[in-house]
Parts: sequence; C-alpha cells; structure tokens
Amino acid sequence: MDEIARDQLSGSLRRGAVKKNVAAIHVSGKLTLLQRKLSNVLLLNAYDTLISQPVHHIDARTLTMMIGYNSNDMETLKQSLRGLAETVAEWDMLDADGQQEWGVSSLLSYAKLKSGICEYAYSPALAEKLNDPKVFALINLNIQRRFTSGHALALYENCYRFVRTGSTGWWSLDLFRRLMGVADSPYYEVFKHLNAKVIKPAVAEVNKTSNIVVTPETRKMGRSVTDIRFKIAENPQLSILDLDDGEGLRASPVYGRLVALGVSDRLARQWVKEHGEDYVRGKLDYVAGQGGVKNAVGYLKAALTEDFGSTVSPRNPGVPQAPVSDRGKRLARVRDLAAARTPTQRDADKRLFGSKLEGAARDDFERHGWMSALNARAIEAFWEDLVPGAFE
Repeated sequence: MDEIARDQLSGSLRRGAVKKNVAAIHVSGKLTLLQRKLSNVLLLNAYDTLISQPVHHIDARTLTMMIGYNSNDMETLKQSLRGLAETVAEWDMLDADGQQEWGVSSLLSYAKLKSGICEYAYSPALAEKLNDPKVFALINLNIQRRFTSGHALALYENCYRFVRTGSTGWWSLDLFRRLMGVADSPYYEVFKHLNAKVIKPAVAEVNKTSNIVVTPETRKMGRSVTDIRFKIAENPQLSILDLDDGEGLRASPVYGRLVALGVSDRLARQWVKEHGEDYVRGKLDYVAGQGGVKNAVGYLKAALTEDFGSTVSPRNPGVPQAPVSDRGKRLARVRDLAAARTPTQRDADKRLFGSKLEGAARDDFERHGWMSALNARAIEAFWEDLVPGAFE
C-alpha cells in the first residue's frame, strides 16, 4: 500500500485526476503480497465513510474473496491483519495552508474478527490523509488479483499515479528500497542484487499483468547508481476500458443491452453498479415485453427507480397486481439483498457462489444470476448463511 496511485474508482469513489505535485504516504517495513492486497480492499470498503465513521465492517468471506484468498484458514487472515496493525505509515507533506506536516501512524489502529465479520479502524489522522483524493487512492482490484509478486504490485502502485505525466521522476535508491519494502535488508544495498531480484522481475510482471508498461532508467554518480525513475505508458494489450475499473462492466451482457437500447456509457455503468446486473436485466426484460414504448431509455429509468413489474401494475402504478407467490417474494428478497451490497461485494458474492457450481447448474447461474431457477434452493441457502434471518 506504499504510495498507492489514484486509479479510476467505481461509483461514489470516482474522483478527479491526480495532481502532479502530491506528497506520498510511505509505509515502513515489508508487506507480503496478501497484506498489500488486503490493505487495498479494506480501504476500498471504508473509503466512502473514512471520516464520518470511526469503525468499518466487512464480512470475512467477502474480504478473502476480494484478495483472491479462497481458504477457510482464518489464521492466515489474522496474521495478515496483525501485520497491518504492526506496520507504520509515515507522511511528510504540505497542508492546505502551505505548512509542512509530518506524521506517523499504524496502518490499522485495530482489527477484530467476530461472527464472520471483520471490524477495523484507522487512526483519525491517517483516515484524514487517506480520504484526501489528491494524496491517496485505490488501485484496480481486477488488476490487483492478477499479481503474484509483492514487489510487482508495489511497483505498480507507485507508478500508476504518474501515468498521465509519463514518468515517476527521480527517486533515490534509498527511497525506492523503502517503497519496495526491502530497506532493512543489507543484501539489497548492492544495486546488482536489487536489480536482479527486485527491479527486473517486478518490471516484467507489471508489463505482462497490468494496464501500464514501465521502463526503468538509472542515474549514476561515478560508477555507482544513485537514483532510479520509471517511464510509464498505457499497455495497449490491457486497456483500462477492457478492465473497467475492476468490475469488467463493459464486458457484461447487461451493459451491452443497455448501450444497444441507447443508454450512454456512463449511465449504463452507473445503473449496473447501483442496482446490480440481475435487477437491471429483469427491468430490461420487462421493458422489452411492453411493446410500443417510444422512449425506451426513459421508460427503463422509471422501471428501475419505481420498480415496475414487481408489486404494482406498470401502466397503473396505483393498482396492485395479483398477490405475489411465495417463490416470487423470495426472488424479490434475493434481488434486494444483492442490490444492497457494494459493487465489490456483489462481484465477490457471485464468484464465491459460482465457484461451488458445476455443469448445468453453473451454466444456468451464469445466464440468470441470482434468479437462476435451477439453483433456487442453493441461492436461498447462500444468502441465509450470509445474512442470517434474511427470509424470515
């Protein structure tokens, strides 16, 4: 999580472009790949309420899914959380009045696991810094899951915020070793070792895995390398449009149907994020079944906001329809539960449930999502386990 770059974020996390002259938040010590991913997901989950809420929650199953850790071994998760609480973040920057400010804080002030829920908090001073969009932001979680090396992920995080300027600028080797988490190792004080074991492998993985291509350049004093910088270009093989802010929304069939209907790119992504794919798909089917609709986009917007096709007549909103069956009520409850989740949680929920399916059951879930009739009982059991008492 060292000096994480401001990537394009989903939903309410989306902010303006990163300014060039932004001070960094540096993290002391070496974070493992799992800890680095964990810190990013925790921040993503808390970002909207960093200042307004002192404590944040995320269910442990969603958390492990988002970091690509599919084990039930909670000891590993505990160890990673312990590592974040023991790791120090340090900042040195100008405040709004132009005054220099230095500060230090643990990455997490505390974390605890209880009843399948991870509760955690940041110190007020660090939360204030993390909440500043000019200082800190999140990386693309779809990209994050691809990395297998902590050094590569650290390099990506430290380079991506400079993608619009094309270069990181010169870093002293001391600073670079800190950013890579190897400052405490005498072995990496020798540039030959640093280059062979950290720089070259990390550059290769970033260029293969992420949406940017980085090229290292060094500066010498005499025969000794003293500074390093990285030139940065967008990776034409992995466009950010294809990865779509960590959620792959543009690759979704629902997104394609919205655009074909005449919905703008921005609005299509917004609707899918806000309502969930299953809910939007149902309203698209509903609007398509009405026939003769002159303004399909406007009618779809009304269907989404007013929930046409559920418990009232679409053409006469004040007239109730026939009583909804028990199965219909349970489907509606599943839809509401899914819609109440954050975009990242929805993605994790689907991945987790889908990973347990095979054959026809998996195919039906991929086509129909949470409305899959073939998986109805399993779906209800999944949500009952995730949200106890959900169907009472």
